[in-house]
Amino acid sequence: MQTSFTLAQLADPDVAESEKILRACVHCGFCTATCPTYVLDGNELDSPRGRIYLIKDMLENDRPASADVAVHIDRCLSCLSCMTTCPSGVHYMHLVDHARVHIENTFRRPVSERFLRAMLAHLLPYPQRFRLALVAALVGKPVGGLAAAIGLKRLAAMLRLAPWRGPHPPLAPQTFFAAGPVRRGRVALLAGCVNDVLAPQINAAAIRTLTRCGVEVVVAENAGCCGSMVHHMGREEEALAQARGNIDAWTALGDIDAIVITASGCGTTVKDYGFMLRTDPVYREPAARVSKLARDVAEYLAGLPLESVPTPPRLVVAYHSACSLQHGQRITRQPKDLLTKLGFVVKDVPDGHLCCGSAGTYNILQPDIARRLRERKVGTIERLRPDVIAAGNIGCVTQIAAGTHVPTVHTVELIDWASGGPCPPAVQEHRRRTAGRPSAAPG
Repeated sequence: MQTSFTLAQLADPDVAESEKILRACVHCGFCTATCPTYVLDGNELDSPRGRIYLIKDMLENDRPASADVAVHIDRCLSCLSCMTTCPSGVHYMHLVDHARVHIENTFRRPVSERFLRAMLAHLLPYPQRFRLALVAALVGKPVGGLAAAIGLKRLAAMLRLAPWRGPHPPLAPQTFFAAGPVRRGRVALLAGCVNDVLAPQINAAAIRTLTRCGVEVVVAENAGCCGSMVHHMGREEEALAQARGNIDAWTALGDIDAIVITASGCGTTVKDYGFMLRTDPVYREPAARVSKLARDVAEYLAGLPLESVPTPPRLVVAYHSACSLQHGQRITRQPKDLLTKLGFVVKDVPDGHLCCGSAGTYNILQPDIARRLRERKVGTIERLRPDVIAAGNIGCVTQIAAGTHVPTVHTVELIDWASGGPCPPAVQEHRRRTAGRPSAAPG
């Protein structure tokens, strides 16, 4: 794609990077076939190719974002399926991230939109604030249907996603020592901002599995949100501040073998810290080191000697490959291989390259599209008649679970269970509900 940026514009490193990405695009349109929003509605402006044209026009002419541009960029899930498909290596992720920052800085959204985005940015990355929000959501959940009926779709979406139970406290900074006489490794665990409040069993399963394999696990003091939530809303300075805080926290630990992450959306962002802070003279090198250390939990466990219990749970697992894992980190084989090795029957979900509609805060900000994507995803999963659904991202687990009665768990919960840990809570609850009538989940 030809561009016409001025030399003055190209002096900005973000513009220079975007110009390089734009030049790589050859207009082939392969990306449209795997873009969830284009597949749903067939609107060219809601495809990667269409958005690339909008971004090029906006950046090249150095103009403020228009309402029309904001609408189509906002509809992008940042699922990155287009990057897996693209034969030209267009790094769409960095381009759309730049566009989101430009929109945030130059476009004045309606008051209600600004309020909602600010609320999400000031609640979700902070576990204690998020806990309070979930308590309020628990009180309001019974009126979620009414909220949807009177047109408060975003409020209804938030209430639907909130669990029917109180929130849990976040995981405190501490060290979990390796089991056995030999320590095979020492890792930092990113506890995250949402994981422990919504589903503490995920990090608990990761810690049990790692320590059982002889790995010491450290939850660092002052490590917090990875920055992904605000990063994808274009709030660049907040995202970079959160990244710097994590880099400082993990650097203070001294020698570690890896930074293990159980939320694949967070993992994609942490692995990109080196790029995000490439122009920061103080943090450039520490950020690059952190990015190299970052590992998804399944990616790290694949290198450890995991063994199943004598009578492993031989369930049929529908494996949903989170977009941030398969497209963002290009991790596709390890989670399925681990589950198969431990005795599960793993089935791939048809059209598995398409997003479930979670995408961070997307299922709140774009509830209609997110609902349609979830219905499509759940439909393809349920046709497999699985005993359980597994995914490597808390957002996907929450999104899919809201649309099906099949127990939905994190992959590491099943790995932990089959290697000596407890049965995942969602599976236990499903068995209680189905006790006394024929069950699809033997064992």
